[in-house]
Amino acid sequence: MAFYFINDNISTMKLTDERKKELEDIYQNFLHDEKILKMKEIPMHRGSNCYLHSFRVAKLSIKRALRHKEADLFVILLGAILHDYYLYDWRTDREMLKHHMSYHPKKAVENAIKDFNISPEVQKVIRTHMWPGNIRDWPNTKEARIVSNADKAICIEEASSSKAYKAKRYEEYYLEIEKLFD
Repeated sequence: MAFYFINDNISTMKLTDERKKELEDIYQNFLHDEKILKMKEIPMHRGSNCYLHSFRVAKLSIKRALRHKEADLFVILLGAILHDYYLYDWRTDREMLKHHMSYHPKKAVENAIKDFNISPEVQKVIRTHMWPGNIRDWPNTKEARIVSNADKAICIEEASSSKAYKAKRYEEYYLEIEKLFD
């Protein structure tokens, strides 16, 4: 698709078994974290929820990051999991409906700092994931671009699938996110 900034000709990153296990452990800890499980209650694109969406973005982001040299996988993983950690349903509040696109990255950063004490690099990934919708906050790091683009790809897939199709595949989606690496 035209909006992707990723150059697929860059050499593949080598991932040791030790590093792979470390990333999988982090992923699993977040997958079962009480605070993160609250994201299941937040509706997302046409029948999805924030939890499922965020872990699908995390998997795709890591998969894409492995095709590149020198991307910080830890920053990408945390940024992708927490990019929509805003914990409110914008559909029920008319005021939020108007400002959700610009407000939710800021709220997700606030919540992630409070609950997980994230680094400035992870904050940048979360804050910029809505670019170009948030024109002032553009993803000027490799990690931020990877997560922003993966988010857009998953959003397009979710928004273009019917609720009935998603309902049929719901269990498959949850099986898909059980592990970071297949």
